[in-house]
Amino acid sequence: MSIDITVGQVVSGLEIGPVAHGGHFVARHEGRVIFVRHALTGELVDVRVTEVSKRFARADVVAVHRASPHRVTPPCPIAGRCGGCDFQHVEAGHSRELKRQVVAELLGHLAGYDFTGDVLEVQPAPLGWRRRMRYHLDDAGRAGLRGHRSEDLVLLPVGGCRIADPGIAVPPADAGRPDGELLAVAGETPLFVAPGPSGTTVVETVGERTFRVALDGFWQAHAAAPTVLTDAVIEGLAPTPGEVAFDLFCGVGLFAGALADAGAQVWGIEGDRRAVELARGNVPGANFAAGDVARRLGGLPSRADLVVLDPPRAGAGSGVLAAVASRRPRRIAYVACDPAALGRDLRTAEELGYVPVSVTAHDLFPLTHHVECVAILAPR
Repeated sequence: MSIDITVGQVVSGLEIGPVAHGGHFVARHEGRVIFVRHALTGELVDVRVTEVSKRFARADVVAVHRASPHRVTPPCPIAGRCGGCDFQHVEAGHSRELKRQVVAELLGHLAGYDFTGDVLEVQPAPLGWRRRMRYHLDDAGRAGLRGHRSEDLVLLPVGGCRIADPGIAVPPADAGRPDGELLAVAGETPLFVAPGPSGTTVVETVGERTFRVALDGFWQAHAAAPTVLTDAVIEGLAPTPGEVAFDLFCGVGLFAGALADAGAQVWGIEGDRRAVELARGNVPGANFAAGDVARRLGGLPSRADLVVLDPPRAGAGSGVLAAVASRRPRRIAYVACDPAALGRDLRTAEELGYVPVSVTAHDLFPLTHHVECVAILAPR
């Protein structure tokens, strides 16, 4: 049955229910579900419908008649239009509580796992944490960011992006071509470069080790994320010299480097060939292969003591998990940027004989709905 509301319609007096995965809150209008942005549980609001499907609708708040005590004035004047920050209207501590609720609900529903921890604050927070940005330029060369689920360009406010590192929050004038894009990387000397096959790399430092990363390649956005995640993985795995370790979806070798430093014999697989080239230089003592992880796993040793999984948002998948479980590692560390994918993969892992002994959640994307989790699995 189709929803009897239309895009652009204003629905008044809507009571807001619990938070949902994706930065929305659940509400109901005449029995139909509406996912509402910029709301908070318990509020009474008016919303404008932005999207309608057969099963639900999406909407944005346009007026608040009864505000939550956790509502604050957003630090950024374009927060309601830019697609980058879902929770700028939420007090920072409560935004972590909302993420905790989402992680607990998804892991409980999808994996039967009782998550009892908190989402841990990581400094810098809640502003100035993002060290990599992708700006879009209008036909006059002015920089902005995309709107939520839209190609609309929202121009940066005076003072620039509030969650960006101050060095890259305001792109310099004429840094890129009109109607183009601009990549920005923070550092001692902020870098602003148009995307493309430039071959430009930047150096990132984690502990005593340095990593070369392609300008447009993957690296964690939060300034402290590489250290926080590496510490969580190494603490959970407790590697010892001589153990065989796999770093799957390894990128430029962040976790491979930490495992090698602990004396492990490391094999890594990554789909991005440029990242693999850099990983070989970053961790010269490890073995790296480029290609699809599920296919290339067959070329790795038949036994492994430790495995790190850091898959993209869709998750590792049943094929990779089955190949990993067949090696009978004593510990698996799963780094997840999507708790729903983590929940699905934890359920698959349990069917393969592996259960989580711990799950930690880290607020590496303050004022957004995103949360990073690290699960440590052991044989049942």
